[in-house]
Amino acid sequence: MIRKSQMILSIAVFSLFSLVGVAQDELPGTKYRVTITNVTKAQIFSPPVATVHYRDIQLFQLGQPASGTLAEMAEEGNAAPLAEEWAAHDSVYDVQVSEGPVMPGASITLEVTAAGRFNYISVAGMLVTTNDAFFAATLRRPNDQFLKTGFSSVVYSDAHAYDAGTEFNSESCDYIPGPPCGNGGAHDPTEAEGYVYVHNGVHGIGDIAVENYDWRGPVARITVERVD
Repeated sequence: MIRKSQMILSIAVFSLFSLVGVAQDELPGTKYRVTITNVTKAQIFSPPVATVHYRDIQLFQLGQPASGTLAEMAEEGNAAPLAEEWAAHDSVYDVQVSEGPVMPGASITLEVTAAGRFNYISVAGMLVTTNDAFFAATLRRPNDQFLKTGFSSVVYSDAHAYDAGTEFNSESCDYIPGPPCGNGGAHDPTEAEGYVYVHNGVHGIGDIAVENYDWRGPVARITVERVD
């Protein structure tokens, strides 16, 4: 089942690279390394997506319905539709995605390019042993003006887990893509909350062991470092 789950995540990554626009090395601007560290005990992150954007666009708003593309990432770990949507937006400068999932205690690094008014970097990914939990964070990049004030060329933020509110939290392996389940593509038909909110963790009401897959506090550490 773990193998099946990993295959689903790999397909999502392949789809993203097939769809998303301009290659990063073609973009003029300043390069940044975005490092995502999984600080959970056993939750795997789906391949995270990182975007460079203007301040007028957000991945989501608390208390509001999730977009269809965010729901796809939060339920299936498939960031391809979300990345494609963002890449086509005038307020987005760059979109990059990890080549694979992020295991507990491990880190991955993405390199993004930013320029001009595109001062914000957002990252997100699914906690795969859930119905529709995802982590997300938005950081302001350390640009030239930022550095002139004496601040560091490195910024970081802890990322919390959110519930997309698009799938009922049954914790049933019938609807969960991550281990020990491996059932991607199946959606629990029970009515969900309908809005994004701070996730309240795993409660052991289904097939998911609380002692392994629950969390308290932040689930990821995000670090943004200026490269040049």
